[in-house]
Amino acid sequence: MHSHILPKKIPKFAEKFGYGDFIYLDFHRENYARMMKGNQFFREIYINCWDAEYRIKEYEKFNTQVQVVCTVPVMFSYWAKPEDGLAVAQFLNDDIADLQVKYPKNYISLGTLPMQDTELAIQELERCKNELNLPGIQIGSNINDMNLSEERFFPIFEAAERLGMAIMIHPWNMMGFNSMEKYWLPWLVGMPAETTRAATSLIFSGVMEKLPNLRFLFSHAGGNLIPTMGRIEHGFNCRPDLVAIDNQINPREYIGKFWVDSITHDSNLFEYILKHQGSKKICLGTDYPFPLGDLEIGKYLEDMNLEPGVLDDVFCNSTLEWLDLDKAKFM
Repeated sequence: MHSHILPKKIPKFAEKFGYGDFIYLDFHRENYARMMKGNQFFREIYINCWDAEYRIKEYEKFNTQVQVVCTVPVMFSYWAKPEDGLAVAQFLNDDIADLQVKYPKNYISLGTLPMQDTELAIQELERCKNELNLPGIQIGSNINDMNLSEERFFPIFEAAERLGMAIMIHPWNMMGFNSMEKYWLPWLVGMPAETTRAATSLIFSGVMEKLPNLRFLFSHAGGNLIPTMGRIEHGFNCRPDLVAIDNQINPREYIGKFWVDSITHDSNLFEYILKHQGSKKICLGTDYPFPLGDLEIGKYLEDMNLEPGVLDDVFCNSTLEWLDLDKAKFM
């Protein structure tokens, strides 16, 4: 789980809507495209970012059959006018749902929502569930700099629990981005901090307590959340007047009640995450096809001499439980 894909043909939404730095693709050479953010170059991508059959063949090299796919976070477009954000989300969701229909043994798709508008987000969430048959959604770690603890987002989470939709939270719009662009720091430092920001917001605000059946997954092994839980817990204990104002339950109690992916790039850190989370709450993540992900799917885990049951959980069972899917569907 946790891999990204784009439609090969993305409309020029900026021309359609008359504003904005919406992403489109410029196919400047064979098997490559430039992701353009308005008129500004954002990133070069390879054919494995849009070609479903090419991806299947690449995954076969690592004995991997099924990919959980979601859009690239830059496509969220939370900054857009709500009705335009809905149009972008609908386009992306239709495309990714079609992928799941065409390749039912190889792809599981997560949708995206116009989180800038509560009613439209719930409307699209219901469509993802009832019409597109998607098992979950991916959202950003903040919405236009607003924490996920803001009251306006609670009805969306409430609807997701009611519909049985899983939620993957991916870091994006990293805080401090403009002051630390050098050395790729937003991706190396900002992303783990963003994921921790999202998780602690959901814990401290009481969202997880009020919606115990809502299945959250936090990307990149939960960011800094689990490694810094000692500090987070200490802050909760020593300054409850600042921290425990909306939820009086120790934040450590929530470890193991959500899922994380396995993207640590470090076997020692993975062992630490495993000790605290348990294998049933860790899913095999890759961030494929981007270079900051695990480039050899599952290899470092296979080299760790973990118990077979642990590998079975991480490689398969945990993801099925998080998405509430039956393994027989993919046999």
